[in-house]
Amino acid sequence: MANKKKKQISEPAERSAADYYNLKTDAVERLVNAENAPEVSEAEINRYRSKKKIRIPAWLKIIFVKFWFAGAVCYFFLWGLGMYLQGIELMLVLAIGLGVVTDVLTNRFLRRFEPTEGAYDKWMMVTTRKFWSIFLNVLYAGVLLYCVFRTYYGINVLMGVNPDVGHTEEEGMLGVEPILFGLFYLGFDMLLILMKNTLIKIFRDAEKKVNGSGK
Repeated sequence: MANKKKKQISEPAERSAADYYNLKTDAVERLVNAENAPEVSEAEINRYRSKKKIRIPAWLKIIFVKFWFAGAVCYFFLWGLGMYLQGIELMLVLAIGLGVVTDVLTNRFLRRFEPTEGAYDKWMMVTTRKFWSIFLNVLYAGVLLYCVFRTYYGINVLMGVNPDVGHTEEEGMLGVEPILFGLFYLGFDMLLILMKNTLIKIFRDAEKKVNGSGK
């Protein structure tokens, strides 16, 4: 009697183990045969994707990152050290800060999220990845800084304020603050990068024509 009960108990356990094995085997076979499955179009895939997700364009992210870092340097260096440094010394420290941040933070941040290597080089003035790129970025930051402060100077002159004479913002002088500074810095940065990319394209097109005519 006991043997009969033991046999009845063991049979369902054996069947369940066999069914589990067959289920696993079927799953593996379906996974292997998935390579032969028909291709699904991108439009069909998009039908099942969530449409609530807002996709921010890559160019907008890049512009915001460059603007934010420039404004942050203005806040911490220009406002933070303005009480201790003046004139050319402050401009030198600011140029070094902007160049180092561009090389160590901004450009590395962009490279970290670029879809393929070199995809975001068109958004950088200094694209080399050597250790000495930091010196080039400092020099480039100095050029941008000069353009930015000449812009401030020109705006104040147009407003009828002589920047060479001490004025306060209450007296009508446009002061330097992180948001406007970041926008000016970003604007000149994009302008010079656009000029660089345009020149590179012109030279490459000319080289292709020369090589094509040589054949």
